[in-house]
Amino acid sequence: MYARSTTITGRTEAIDECIAFVRDRVQPAVTGMDGCLGLSMVVDRASGRCIATSAWENEESLVFAEDVVAEFRARMAKILGGDPQVDRWEVALMHRVQPAGDGTCCRIVWARPQDLHVMQERFRSTILPQIETFDGFCSVSMLTDRLERRICTTTTFDSRAALDASRERALSLRERAGRETDVEFLEVAEFELALAHLRIPELV
Repeated sequence: MYARSTTITGRTEAIDECIAFVRDRVQPAVTGMDGCLGLSMVVDRASGRCIATSAWENEESLVFAEDVVAEFRARMAKILGGDPQVDRWEVALMHRVQPAGDGTCCRIVWARPQDLHVMQERFRSTILPQIETFDGFCSVSMLTDRLERRICTTTTFDSRAALDASRERALSLRERAGRETDVEFLEVAEFELALAHLRIPELV
């Protein structure tokens, strides 16, 4: 399975308009395409950063949808007044324990491990069981970019309070992973989950 994410940082006052556009226009069109496994969107209202991600059954369906998605991407960029950054990923892991509801928030971590396979196996065997014990934990996913040797993990929580409460323990997990696995953490950011309609099956 594959995913395409579009990141745009723009006008904070335009975030609700962009969410509405993705919900009302982009989501019905994209999720109706062959091979689409849904769409999600996260936003940071303080910075104006928005990330919309669509998931696909295979690389062929992802590539086939590119022209349609590009048109919507241009419209999102116009609404927000920012330049889009596009990333393409393989879906390496998806694990859910409860559905995302109103008020769900998430922490996204971008990292560059020395060895993608080693990092994926360590995440499954050691990090994931600890994340599952966090209060308010909903789900976690891992996306990989083999060419750039990057990973992107998204951990969702059922409330902002749960996200805040997990911050110290999550930092401790990253510090331990940094000591025990050769990984460079590129960025950590927190978001509101504005749209949650990914239908990626359990993949652990």
